[in-house]
Amino acid sequence: MENNCIRLYLITGFLGSGKTTFLKGLMEHFADRKLGIIMNEFGKIGIDGTLVKKKGIDMLEINNGSIFCSCLKGSFTEGLVSLAELPIELLLVESSGLSDPSDIDSILSNVEKIKGKYYEYAGAICVVDGVHFLDQVELLTVIERQITGSDLIIINKTDLITEEETSEVEEKIHMYNPDAQIVKTSYCRLSYDFLEKGFLLSKACCGKKESINVPGNRPYTLTLRADGVFQKEKLLKFLKEVSKYTYRIKGFFLLEEGWHQIDTVGGIVDIKPADKQETPSTLVIISSVGLPVIRKTAENWELLFKEAVTLR
Repeated sequence: MENNCIRLYLITGFLGSGKTTFLKGLMEHFADRKLGIIMNEFGKIGIDGTLVKKKGIDMLEINNGSIFCSCLKGSFTEGLVSLAELPIELLLVESSGLSDPSDIDSILSNVEKIKGKYYEYAGAICVVDGVHFLDQVELLTVIERQITGSDLIIINKTDLITEEETSEVEEKIHMYNPDAQIVKTSYCRLSYDFLEKGFLLSKACCGKKESINVPGNRPYTLTLRADGVFQKEKLLKFLKEVSKYTYRIKGFFLLEEGWHQIDTVGGIVDIKPADKQETPSTLVIISSVGLPVIRKTAENWELLFKEAVTLR
């Protein structure tokens, strides 16, 4: 298998940075190739997997934690072993926004011991939220780890910040990883020339440390489900109030105008039309606090809506 290894790209980046948008762009770019995808989400149920499922592409979803945490590392390893059996040329792994990929090398080494040399690690690509990065990186070590372990870093959402702010983000990134290639963009629109040139092969230090993802420090996740048809204005008010206590809120809601995709990060709420969903309106809420976010979610729901809600 040495000469026909599956090329593996790891996609990292904090919650709401644009990883799934970038992944969808890669899927279009590689439309004529045999692709495999691993989607990792921190919530108990998958939301982003719904957005990228496509006929003819083998996809494995691993939810409820980080694939680099001991709680899911075994599932990740098993998934890599099983996907090696399929006739794919490229494997795209989108890790949770709260993942620290520092031990990717050791995981791939374990897979090789179990299965043989089936994968060629092509590098890590980190998507950075240009709007919130400077604040987030000072508070969350996991973002620093994502940066230092990346070969290519995409500064996304540059349409929402000034050139001076973009330069500050670039300088901060180079403090943590002076060798990384940096691309600046909005909506993750970029050239894929770096892929055509082969492996990224930079000096990223991914795999040289133990991941800081452990069961004891995992953030809290809450799943909200509700039946009914909802008003957009009320939902917007609800999301803005609850977002004060969260890292991220995402999901699908049935509004009077039809089904909509919900994405909230850093107090910025994005509500856009989506394909029909077969489940009740659902939100996954990720927070650093447990009881306060449950209390505020319940209080604001009762204040704004008459429909019953389940929180788990």
